[in-house]
Amino acid sequence: MQISSRFTIAIHIFCCIDTFKNEKITSEFLASSVQVNPVIIRKILGQLKKAGLVQVHRGSGGVEISKPLDKITFLDIYKAVECVESKGLFHFHENPNPTCPVGRNMHSILDERLEHVQQVMEDELASMTLADVKKDLDKILGNDRT
Repeated sequence: MQISSRFTIAIHIFCCIDTFKNEKITSEFLASSVQVNPVIIRKILGQLKKAGLVQVHRGSGGVEISKPLDKITFLDIYKAVECVESKGLFHFHENPNPTCPVGRNMHSILDERLEHVQQVMEDELASMTLADVKKDLDKILGNDRT
């Protein structure tokens, strides 16, 4: 299982918006940095807007971050762009065989463990902010402005 690239693209988008905040930021501009189709950028921006993390200005273009970077966690971004069902990160196969001793017991054996794994992951995501990433990016850009 793999978390989709929407998550890392969203972080990339935030870093571009903050780095180039004095310029007009369009989906085409962001797409050129990420090297994806602008349609993908617009979809992710729509998800981020719906989550209240960005403001998108139609027509003339432009995107702004709605909160300070230290107030936006990786978990906020993950929840905004990933399509994780409310039931959880792990999807159980639908019909284990109830007459098989293994099949009838898999849910009870795994459910609690998988919930724990998801909680640990979410706790880690909640401990990281965009400010952490931007700080590292600024260090690199300070040494390598192109």
